[in-house]
Amino acid sequence: MTQPRVRRNEWQTLHPPALDSWTPTLAVSVVVPAYDAGRLLPSVLAGLAAQTYPAHLLEVVVVDDGPDALTLPEVRPERTRLVRVEHGWGRANACHTGAVVADGDVLHWLDADMLTERHEVEAQARWHHLLDHAVVLGDKWFVDPAPVLALNPAEVRDVAERDGLEALFAGTDREPHAWVEEIYARTDRLRLAGWNALRTHAGATASVRKDLYLESGGLDTTLRLGEDIALGARLGATGAVFVPDAEARSWHLGHTHVMARRDQVNAYNDPFLADVAPVLHTKRHPGRSYREPYLEVVLDTRGQPAQAVTDTVDAVLASTLHDLVVTLLGDWSALHDARAAVLDEPTLPARIVHTTYAGEPRVSLVEHLPPGRPRAAFRLTLPGTAFAPRPPALEKALLHLEHTHDGLRLVDLPDGTQVRLERTAAFARARRVAAPGEDLDAVVADLAGTQRMQGPRAGFGPSARVRPRAYPRTGGPPVDANEAWVRIEKALEGR
Repeated sequence: MTQPRVRRNEWQTLHPPALDSWTPTLAVSVVVPAYDAGRLLPSVLAGLAAQTYPAHLLEVVVVDDGPDALTLPEVRPERTRLVRVEHGWGRANACHTGAVVADGDVLHWLDADMLTERHEVEAQARWHHLLDHAVVLGDKWFVDPAPVLALNPAEVRDVAERDGLEALFAGTDREPHAWVEEIYARTDRLRLAGWNALRTHAGATASVRKDLYLESGGLDTTLRLGEDIALGARLGATGAVFVPDAEARSWHLGHTHVMARRDQVNAYNDPFLADVAPVLHTKRHPGRSYREPYLEVVLDTRGQPAQAVTDTVDAVLASTLHDLVVTLLGDWSALHDARAAVLDEPTLPARIVHTTYAGEPRVSLVEHLPPGRPRAAFRLTLPGTAFAPRPPALEKALLHLEHTHDGLRLVDLPDGTQVRLERTAAFARARRVAAPGEDLDAVVADLAGTQRMQGPRAGFGPSARVRPRAYPRTGGPPVDANEAWVRIEKALEGR
């Protein structure tokens, strides 16, 4: 399909058809994770039975996560099936179980306490017909389920079919999804959120193309809470556009743990999300390393003097931004243990570099970059070893990218070479929409923005000068304790 080009998260440039005015072609699988859901599931399925989306293109996969075996009620969409969780537990695991077996082109997550208006699936699906990297977020109100539970499922279906749910809840208190609405208000409903729009990916009612879901790596089934935000981060890394659709309306039958115990939920979620989602860098702590890095720095060491490589890499590792990894490219497989003239062997520079960083946990020694997008939120590629970043340079550059939402920063060095700092999400989207042979940097400039800076202003200097100084010399005859302290202070000041 021809892909429209959406800049950052400016989804208003897309023009979906009005409801009831178009002919869908994509099959949609509504995945309903169900735990202890016997009380509300009949009403949820009754709402889905009233959908305007063509019945032959709509399937519902109810994933039974216990504790007691579910049975499907009589009132339900024609193509509804029950899948039982065989391994693992929790919402993420149940949703992924349903996603894997789903037949549809589009996966639509719907919690087992969400009662949909009749146009809800149609409203979500229309965006996926326009853009294969859209992630659609439904609109919802939290209400007391009593008016629904007073009806039998057939009556619920009939009320939904005549657009009567609004009137059904007219006499009850309703609450918006408060923290999501707060973000919408600050960002013009995510139009100004840029690459941070993923933070509102609350999975109770959301949808994504199945191939995009699988490409992203899917849900982290080890998470017990916060899995929807973590999935949003993974989808964001693939270049997704996050679209909040006010016409994809649902009624949340009851209140969530987050609403009642938000501080406790956040305290639990934050360390998990910090570890797996580098884009959520505000949850991370200075001086720490995480499972998924915020920045990857790449340097090809082949043909470079060993001392120049170590000067450059040590400068990177001494950055005020600790949350980074370094990938060193080299012909490491050429290193061997056969007898050789140690100081004259042609692989000597590579051997010195390999030995220097073999035990450094933030450095990887590889021969080729792995295919696909980087694990890190950003990738910086150094053109050689002549210049390196001063300690605050990388942190400042990333903060600037975060504030501007740009996709690429180019740093021109005095020797005519260039440093590249790429936003993973922007390049992932560019690859999705670029025409064959089209310059990818030009596409990123269109989708996200690009700026160029001169090396000195960006904080780059000659590697031999920028590299961290050695520790002061020790030894010699003992001296007075106070005199020793003064010597140490002076030595450290001179580094």
